[in-house]
Amino acid sequence: MSKLEKVYDSEEFRKSGHALVDMLADDLKANLDRTNEKVIDFIDPDQNYQNWSDRSFADPVEYFKAVMENSIKLQHPRYIGHQVSAPAPLAVLAGFEGLMLNSGGAIYEMSAASSTLEKVLIDRLKPYFGLDEGDGIVTSGGTLSNLTALICARNVKASEDVWNVGQKEKYAFMVSEEAHYCIDRAVRVMGWGDAGVIKIPVDNQYTMRVDLLGDYYHKAQRDGIKVLGVVGSAPTTSTGIYDDLLAIGSFCREKDLWFHIDAAHGGPAVFSEKYKHLMDGCHLADSITVDAHKMMMTPSLTTMLFFAESHNSYRTFAQKAQYLWSAGDEEWFNYGKRTMECTKIMLSVRLYALIAIYGMEIFDEYLTKCYDMGRRFGELLKADEHFELAVLPQSNIVCFRVKGENKEQTNQNNINIRRALLEDGRFYIVQTVLKELVYLRVSIMNPFTEEKDLNELIATIKRIIAFG
Repeated sequence: MSKLEKVYDSEEFRKSGHALVDMLADDLKANLDRTNEKVIDFIDPDQNYQNWSDRSFADPVEYFKAVMENSIKLQHPRYIGHQVSAPAPLAVLAGFEGLMLNSGGAIYEMSAASSTLEKVLIDRLKPYFGLDEGDGIVTSGGTLSNLTALICARNVKASEDVWNVGQKEKYAFMVSEEAHYCIDRAVRVMGWGDAGVIKIPVDNQYTMRVDLLGDYYHKAQRDGIKVLGVVGSAPTTSTGIYDDLLAIGSFCREKDLWFHIDAAHGGPAVFSEKYKHLMDGCHLADSITVDAHKMMMTPSLTTMLFFAESHNSYRTFAQKAQYLWSAGDEEWFNYGKRTMECTKIMLSVRLYALIAIYGMEIFDEYLTKCYDMGRRFGELLKADEHFELAVLPQSNIVCFRVKGENKEQTNQNNINIRRALLEDGRFYIVQTVLKELVYLRVSIMNPFTEEKDLNELIATIKRIIAFG
């Protein structure tokens, strides 16, 4: 057998695949049982580079094991760091199938199953967001989704044909000062510079000051800048606090502005009977970004972009690719007309697998458990004299800090605590800066994170304080 024949040998694939699934299943069990003591075994980046450089392996299983041992354990209940879900095993298997089939999803004839399921998925979910009509796409990540939405907003709301003849006027979007940085990045990608992002201050709850939108809007007009729309956060990444979407949507309707909601993290609250009120006003949006790889248990990157008007789903990109299709035809099944990606991987199959097998109620159960635990953690911290909260949590994101009298020293103490936790490895949390104050930040992404884990985190931080 030649080396190339061995690469594609079905029995080699079967053997390695079975071994990999066994390893992943054992690791999942060890994480959920907490027999894996560490969430992360942190290694200095330069040292890790040296460890991997020119390393070879006797067989695939040895390689898989090395990668697993060098990776953070997202399925561990004490992983409470970045907003990445512990993916449901079924969604992982659907993704694995999609990677092997490797159907390019830009055109229907290459991807009948995933292209059709993309349409089924969007149509199934859009009513939860109050979108009776409309359409959408599934794409690779919230950053790309937000960029796509803002380009579409420009094409719809600009007073000139920017896509075909270029831009002469100055345009801007208004966003919360706590909005995710990818919004700022998207505007700069479009070439608008500093003036293209009008940042609206937040109140002491880190919610956009909607009462200031009119003042900033009129100031932009006086400065010769045409505001095309407003971006609401649901929630902000740093604090997990939702903007007042109803008030923002009403302002946009009054001024004939595009209303985009970056609901990458918290959009799935619409599936929760307990928390769907946090998305009140989303029915007023022109476009909504929702990451399934955050609060819908799906592997990264899997993101949905909803449009309130079906026609707008086709107005982001209007190029003619003669060998693929005729320009101007609104064919829902040829997604290359509507996405930045000229080759789309089979994303829809990952999320739809969960709906098909477990039903929509699985998302209610998952998000509600995570949000409940976030609020409970807030209660535990508020009751402890050693800590202070940035804001009472609305979601599964909690920002808190160890108290101190001196601002600079307290900031450094909290930085040191986070570093000590990273090096210890039994918990994984991150940090953020709010109004020049350093906060420890937790995102409870695992539905099996329990109160006992959070109490142990508090106790561990107290030990660090005592001996640090």
